[in-house]
Amino acid sequence: MYPLRNARDDLGALVSLEMGKIRTEGVGEVQEFVDICDYAVGLSRMMNGRVVASERPGHSILEVPNPLGVVAVLSAFNFPVAVYGWNLALSLAAGNATIWKPSPTTPLCSIAVTRIISRVFEENGISGAVASLVTGGKEAGEALVESPSVELVSFTGSERVGRIVGQAVASRFGKVILELGGNNASIIMPDADLSLAVPAVFFGAVGTAGQRCTSTRRLYLHREVADEFLTQLKTLYSSVVAGDPLSKDTLLGPLHTGSACDVYGQAIEKLRSLGADIITGGECYQREELRSGNFVKPTISLPKSVNPKDDIWSTEIFAPILNVAIFDELEQAIEWNNAVPQGLSSSLWTRDVRNVGRWIGPSGSDAGIVNVNVGTSGAEIGAAFGGNKSTGWGRESGGDAWKQYVRWSACTINYSNAAPLAQGVSFAS
Repeated sequence: MYPLRNARDDLGALVSLEMGKIRTEGVGEVQEFVDICDYAVGLSRMMNGRVVASERPGHSILEVPNPLGVVAVLSAFNFPVAVYGWNLALSLAAGNATIWKPSPTTPLCSIAVTRIISRVFEENGISGAVASLVTGGKEAGEALVESPSVELVSFTGSERVGRIVGQAVASRFGKVILELGGNNASIIMPDADLSLAVPAVFFGAVGTAGQRCTSTRRLYLHREVADEFLTQLKTLYSSVVAGDPLSKDTLLGPLHTGSACDVYGQAIEKLRSLGADIITGGECYQREELRSGNFVKPTISLPKSVNPKDDIWSTEIFAPILNVAIFDELEQAIEWNNAVPQGLSSSLWTRDVRNVGRWIGPSGSDAGIVNVNVGTSGAEIGAAFGGNKSTGWGRESGGDAWKQYVRWSACTINYSNAAPLAQGVSFAS
């Protein structure tokens, strides 16, 4: 989609202005939309069913994908462009029309993107309504979720709202893709390459001001490397430049809303009340030019309790707060990783192939994204993106995600001169 590619830098700046992420991340988000469009063009020639062997002579069984009809995409504020792109590209390739209901706090990004898409469609003899847009609040979302004309609802947002969406769509037997909470952990083994692991955790916890669903929120350090890791990590945190997200020197933009700052403050207060050691951060910026904005300091906390059932571990806080715990055995860290309700992304840092096998196997991480020597934050469009458990079990972008945007038919074709029944059943008198 060349007009989208040509508008990448301007759209990236608009993402920064409206959402608050730094400009390089905004531009990267638009590039992700471009990439998934390229991916979907190729995929459109490979959306194959399959032939299944029949037990009856002269019969063939085909599994055939067909379009659903109308797909609704309800996207969140933190990725006001890319998440829609994941859904739109695959939905279009599958032959569907799409209705987009963006977050009410990021309407400008959605309007700009839709104008570009509509122009491309109309220049190619396709109605722009194939990729429709409706802006608004709760009522607009409810209308799409409850409409029997919408065969699939793809919702990205909180676990609380996702539960409501899932129940509403299921009640009318519609299809749903849910991308909900992420409460992601990185585990650092004693043989980890810290020159790679420390910057990855830094970006995972601080990037987008902790407002990615894949942000690193829990850090489990092996006792042998804990002190060194925290020393290096604290040094990186001290280098953070907060300010105008359009400035090339800025690494940290503001939180999206004032209410997000309140959530951050409440979480810090809760940690302090429980006796957690606030290693760095834990407050809003006091600089005059930042005081009137939604700028909060990235925080590293070492709670006294390591009970994963406690709210400080089990609740996702959409802000740059990283809680740290110390472990002695990998089994303990995996247990902590899996003990929370969410299951989106996870990361193990090790050079021992035995640890890798344990981590990616059936007794390892139960998240949808299980990384090794790669941080929790970010993903390539070629692989399916999504999580398990209360993250919603949804899958978007690459891999086999396209199969959710079609209806499947099992077609048995008899090209013989007889009509035998399956399993050798005889129904003759």
